Amino acid sequence: MTFLRPFFSVLLVGVFLLPFLSAADNTKSLSDTQRLQIALEALNRIESDPATNAILQKAISNVLSQVRGTPEFVRIVKKFNLKGQTTGLLEVAQKDPAGESGVEAMRLILANGEMDVLRSAVAESDTVIAARLVEALGNAKDQRGVPLLLPLVNQTGRDVIVRKMAVRALAQTQEGAGELLKIVRKDNLPGDLRLVTSEALNGARWPKIKTEAEQLLPLPKSRNAQPLPPLSELALMKGNPGNGEKLYFSEGVACASCHQVGGRGTEIGPNLSEIGTKLAREALYESILDPNAGISFGYEAHQFELASGDEAYGLLASETEDEIAVKDLQGIVTTFRKSEVAARKQLSTSIMPAGLAEGLSPQELVDLVEFLAGLKKP
Repeated sequence: MTFLRPFFSVLLVGVFLLPFLSAADNTKSLSDTQRLQIALEALNRIESDPATNAILQKAISNVLSQVRGTPEFVRIVKKFNLKGQTTGLLEVAQKDPAGESGVEAMRLILANGEMDVLRSAVAESDTVIAARLVEALGNAKDQRGVPLLLPLVNQTGRDVIVRKMAVRALAQTQEGAGELLKIVRKDNLPGDLRLVTSEALNGARWPKIKTEAEQLLPLPKSRNAQPLPPLSELALMKGNPGNGEKLYFSEGVACASCHQVGGRGTEIGPNLSEIGTKLAREALYESILDPNAGISFGYEAHQFELASGDEAYGLLASETEDEIAVKDLQGIVTTFRKSEVAARKQLSTSIMPAGLAEGLSPQELVDLVEFLAGLKKP
């Protein structure tokens, strides 16, 4: 019966798609939605090659324009192996980067070799869309995406959200995870990606990569060297904000020795009175577990070598043509004449010490973040 398939395809075009194209009298009683559903069903059943059927080509073009940005668009492009649909596929990929249609759209783009178009879309889009496209690229789990993702890791001019997503995307293929490890071995991994890379590679499913990651980028630990859950799991855990507040102002945790909340504490680092409005839970965890991952503008650490042989270290409180003022870790501001400074350097490390979580149990860390997450604008 296979010899009859072309006949049935022609019949389907005539019965279902021609009315869709011409708005024949016998279909005027149907709504646009009903007509579109009939056309979609017809296309689903047709097995003809549109390259040999002008009517079918026109019908497909009309239907595609009606379903742009939807899973149906992806299904039609895939079924008929259509070329030149990259822009529409990108729309679906960025709209649903973790869903079946978005991932399939990205796979079709890769299969068609449209890397230059994809690279331009990531480079020219805003942060949100670029991150979604990178997420879809990672979820496609296709090694052909590695050359596009890899340069993003060290593009420090790009938003860190996109770069973190690139790390997670690379870790979803063995080739990408291996390339990340090469960056780590060469000590070329930017500090603001250290924690996300550690989590991504330690969670890899390839034993050799996982073992090396455990040695090069061990995950943060809590009290008694107890391993912490991944950030995604920590962000879902519920804590006790009252206990978190006690920990915040305690001498052992000493958050208040550098940060103010509601007028309490020493103002060396950023004021945290409204930090829950500014940062999501996962970002709060990351700022505690890896202070170097996101240093707020104006709170970069500076080191000064003085002509006297002494050193000054801290935040640059102010600077004029002739003087610089440095705030040390006790909050004391000292002013130096520039003629007294032999050398100066802005550091890539935060003044906030690492390892805070090592003095807390996992639940205490959750309690502390619960308190911080509740600090919002009135």
